[in-house]
Amino acid sequence: MERASSAGSILIDMELYRTFLVIAETGSFSKAGELVGRTTSAVSMQIKKLENLIGVQVFAREGRTVRLTSEGEALLGYARRILMLNDEAVALFLSPSVEGEVRFGAPSDFGTRFLPTFLSRFARSHPGVNVDVHIDGSPKLLAEMQNRDLDLVLYTARPDSDLAKGGDIVFTEPLVWAGLEGGVAYERDPLPLAVATSGCPWRRAARMALDGMQKPYRISYTSFHSAGQEAALLADLAVAPFPASVVEPPLQILDERHNLPDIGNYHIIMKQRPRAGKAVRAFAEHVEECFREMSLSSTSASSAP
Repeated sequence: MERASSAGSILIDMELYRTFLVIAETGSFSKAGELVGRTTSAVSMQIKKLENLIGVQVFAREGRTVRLTSEGEALLGYARRILMLNDEAVALFLSPSVEGEVRFGAPSDFGTRFLPTFLSRFARSHPGVNVDVHIDGSPKLLAEMQNRDLDLVLYTARPDSDLAKGGDIVFTEPLVWAGLEGGVAYERDPLPLAVATSGCPWRRAARMALDGMQKPYRISYTSFHSAGQEAALLADLAVAPFPASVVEPPLQILDERHNLPDIGNYHIIMKQRPRAGKAVRAFAEHVEECFREMSLSSTSASSAP
């Protein structure tokens, strides 16, 4: 590593970022060493070098495990983005040129949650591929794939459903009850629900959970898009089943303390048309990688003290 003489800034070796990231994800210098092909002492020296360069401690040692310091947590996001951009730049110039069109389908709620990142990153690494995006409910997307109108679809499914066996699981997270902070909708009897239109796996999972505890409820509001459900929540008119990652103030997660049952997890499934071309396969691999990074990120966040 060396200082850039022109600007007086510090350039950090990509390998230091990679080692830092692996330690953050495994919580262990020895496990990280096995993954990066270095001895534990060599990994420790790399982190010492990184800490000397930036002038802060990024890990706190606790016996045989380590945890990120507040400075390390701040560096984590930068490290991921820097490595991601480096990999995209390498892929752009060294990967075989791929051209064509991908007819891609995703549920409406994915439009703002995942697609902007997925599409922008793929466009940078595969500028010759056009992605035609279709937004609809999961049942409709699967029907369109059956009719060969789509090449690749993402859809949601409950873990114990037949739909969960129909493709590749790329992401899993809990479904939770969401309601307004300080609200009283959850106290009403029967419980008012704001849910998606018929056929939504989240809607079915919520109803099964309530039926399981024999809790009376009624469907008060329905909306094709989660924004419609959220409007009912913000008005304190209902509660709704939402992915845990999207519940942010002024909404809150409701649980057994509010006399509501556990809903369980849901899967995001990816299904690809048989004998799809190179462009479709490249986009599918890209989507899998994006979800893999999200899973690692959420695991690191949940394990942080």
